[in-house]
Amino acid sequence: MTLQRGAFILLFLHAWTVWATVEVTMPESVEVYLGDSAEIPCQYNFTDVNSVPRLVMIQWFVKAEGSSIRIRIYYGDDKDTMVDQNTEYSGRIQVTLDQQGSRLSIQEVQLSDEREFFCVVNGLAAGSMESRTHLKVFAPPEAPVISGVQNGISVTHEMPSKVATCEARNGFPKPNITWYRNNMPLVPAAGRVNVWTDDTSESSGLYSVQSTLEYKVHKEDKDANFSCEVSFFVPGAIRTVESNSVSVTIHYPTTMVELWRESPQGLVKEGDTVELRCHGDGNPPPTFIFSREQEPNEDLEGRGSVLMLQAVSRKDSGIYQCRPLDTNTRHKVKGEMQLTVHYLDPAVMVPKESEAMFKGEDLTATCNALSSLKTSTIWYKDGKMVGQGNTLHLQDATYETAGEYVCEVTVPSLPTLHTSGSVHIVVHGGPQLVGEEQEVQLEEAMGRMVNLSCEARGHPAPSITWIFVGSHRWHEVVSKSSDHMTRSVVSVAIESDISALCNASNDMGADVRAFSVKAIPLVTSSAPFSPAEGSGVIIVVIILCLLLLAILGSVLYFLHKKGKIPCGRSGKQDISKEKTTKDDIVVEMKTEAKSEDTVLLKAVNGDKNGPSEQ
Repeated sequence: MTLQRGAFILLFLHAWTVWATVEVTMPESVEVYLGDSAEIPCQYNFTDVNSVPRLVMIQWFVKAEGSSIRIRIYYGDDKDTMVDQNTEYSGRIQVTLDQQGSRLSIQEVQLSDEREFFCVVNGLAAGSMESRTHLKVFAPPEAPVISGVQNGISVTHEMPSKVATCEARNGFPKPNITWYRNNMPLVPAAGRVNVWTDDTSESSGLYSVQSTLEYKVHKEDKDANFSCEVSFFVPGAIRTVESNSVSVTIHYPTTMVELWRESPQGLVKEGDTVELRCHGDGNPPPTFIFSREQEPNEDLEGRGSVLMLQAVSRKDSGIYQCRPLDTNTRHKVKGEMQLTVHYLDPAVMVPKESEAMFKGEDLTATCNALSSLKTSTIWYKDGKMVGQGNTLHLQDATYETAGEYVCEVTVPSLPTLHTSGSVHIVVHGGPQLVGEEQEVQLEEAMGRMVNLSCEARGHPAPSITWIFVGSHRWHEVVSKSSDHMTRSVVSVAIESDISALCNASNDMGADVRAFSVKAIPLVTSSAPFSPAEGSGVIIVVIILCLLLLAILGSVLYFLHKKGKIPCGRSGKQDISKEKTTKDDIVVEMKTEAKSEDTVLLKAVNGDKNGPSEQ
């Protein structure tokens, strides 16, 4: 009977337990930032809501760090609630209760709070049930800091070389670092890309991660940018932060060299200073060796990548070369250029310096200057252009032909290149009086002075002499002489009619000009003028003129008979006055033709004396 009663009670309890059970549900995990507040919910319900027991106990436990032991941090029922003391959560947690469940609030979450939390619900006859939640704590790391190597990396290294380091500090959980080249991710590959990562747990419990990139560089990497990216977890997501980009110095050998002329611009002439520059594509920029193809074993003295050639001459023309100062590539890589130094030699004149010729002759003068460029030659005389080309033809020489001839040789394509030469032409010949008149006639009042001028051309320079008939008072006031010209001016007192001869002579001949000056008496009267007296005066003047003409005719006839006056002179007269006083008259006559009666005057050549010696 007892056994049957006990079996009945157990069967009753078992049936009621099955009939009224409790269920507890919690999220698998709760995520929260370090320092924030965490809310962990615990929901429970019974299978028969009409049979929910009046007394329900709620307990919160936390798993001890590094152990499987549970530590209770809270207890509560319908009558009493209590936060357990002397735990690391004392004073940091709050628990709220209702008929649907419980909620645990943790203030100022710490890294040590990342663990499992247990919610235990005891429904007495309904039994006891629990659930758990894993609290996850997150701390974003600081922005990544990248640092590239300072020294250059050579492409000749066989193994990958250290390029940069990247560090992300104070993150939780441990962040991850990815490397990029020109925004393209780098994947570790044997012999090409190595990535070494070191992580450090700080005293705060946060993680710092440092990553080192080793990379097999190539010449193409000279302009490449390297960067790193840190990725880390946050509640409900994954975030990334990219670092700044860095570039590294890549060392690579020279494979191409260029040589050019920096200055002067344009064509080069003798005397210029020439600057040649050499550039190669190697890094670091190499130092160069300069040479000339004509002298391959003789190095020229350059400075770095510059070769200066001072005061160049035509001998400096040639092909110049530059090579990097690298024994491995010296004979493989070079730059070269052709340098041409243009020149213009001094002008060579034919005839040289001076040349004599006779009137009427022809002369050909040449002017040549050797040049590397096409030249232009122009001839000048007295500043005026008289010819073009290397040859100057002088035909039927006259005294105007004589003088200094200058040839100027220029290079049109290089105006600063020029030279010149000159030749002095001397024309030999007998005297030739300037002007066309053979005889000059004029009138002058008696008692006055008249100037007579005579100018003659010739070489050797002619001498001029004067012969006067009818006056003993004369003197020379101007006497000038040059290689081809002589000039004489005499001043004569008019006392009566005068005849004068100007004789110009040299070793090659003579030329003569005659002057005839008629003296006019001065008529003065102090009496008042009247018509009757005026008529008488006119008659007297006419009579005096007739008498004078008769006397002059007689004198001329006498002189002609004596052979003092040559015959056959004719021509137009050109009278000019020069250096006159108030009452003096200057008469100057120029002629080109010789007198037909020169032979008649040779007897008086050389006479240039005054009246005291006549």
